[in-house]
Amino acid sequence: MDQQSEASKSQRKREMHALQAIGEQLAALPRDRLDKIKLPDTLRDAVDEARKIHQRSARRRQLQYIGRLMREVDADEIQQQLEEVQAGSEKEVAILHRAERWRERLLSDSTVISEFIDTYPGVDVQKLRTILRNTKLEAAAEKPPRSFRALFREIRDAMTNKDEDL
Repeated sequence: MDQQSEASKSQRKREMHALQAIGEQLAALPRDRLDKIKLPDTLRDAVDEARKIHQRSARRRQLQYIGRLMREVDADEIQQQLEEVQAGSEKEVAILHRAERWRERLLSDSTVISEFIDTYPGVDVQKLRTILRNTKLEAAAEKPPRSFRALFREIRDAMTNKDEDL
């Protein structure tokens, strides 16, 4: 007897539930992250369909179908791609948090700008100073935070450009 037929019914159910869980994670991903994962067309269509279904029992059946489809593909490869995509999103979140801290520091202390420029030498200094000045004027005039958001984008872009250079 081969190893496949020796697996108990409980073991097969655990494996099937694990495949369904991977399918559920795929269905929960935002579209841009899902597109980064290589999936066979039938599996991608099934995941897309699961994303549209909101009724509990219909969604459960669709996830079971995804689990059946995943038996025919390399689930470990898909799991690895899924983990890489999720790790990438954690890195993006960390960058956003660091950018938020930099923005708060830049707005609270005018001497921090030289530290930021030293840390991120690729930043457009004149543009950064202009946006910083406009953000402070905006806050004083109680205007909508357009420059506040632009400052965040400028900081984030400088940080991601430096990370790409590494």
